[in-house]
Amino acid sequence: MTAQNGKDLLIKLDLTGDGAFQTIAGLRATRISFNAETVDVTSLESAGGWRELLAGAGVRSAALSGSGVFRDADTDERARQIFFDAEMPQFQVIVPDFGIIEGPFMITSIDYAGSHNGEASYEMAMASAGALAFTAL
Repeated sequence: MTAQNGKDLLIKLDLTGDGAFQTIAGLRATRISFNAETVDVTSLESAGGWRELLAGAGVRSAALSGSGVFRDADTDERARQIFFDAEMPQFQVIVPDFGIIEGPFMITSIDYAGSHNGEASYEMAMASAGALAFTAL
């Protein structure tokens, strides 16, 4: 895998529920992280006193975040509505030369900021709310 442009990592939102994804407008920085809880099954009989983990157990999750400039676009309005209605629509994350991650996410926070001599900006965080699918590119 060669170096990639950060702007090519995209967070997309299914605006209407029909599978037509649109990039969330105004995002300048995006991030996805994957997490897996461990289940420790270490006992007195564990070889050499080393920790043992139970394969396939524990909760897996993903978190999305993005920050950017406020643009009065359809995706901004839809993101706000998703937050206030506590919806969990489908999102897509496009990771260049890696793949597409798709599944339901809940918007857990939206922060707006701005100074009198600068643009309005926002930050958004999302947590996975179900099984995610991965499609290699």
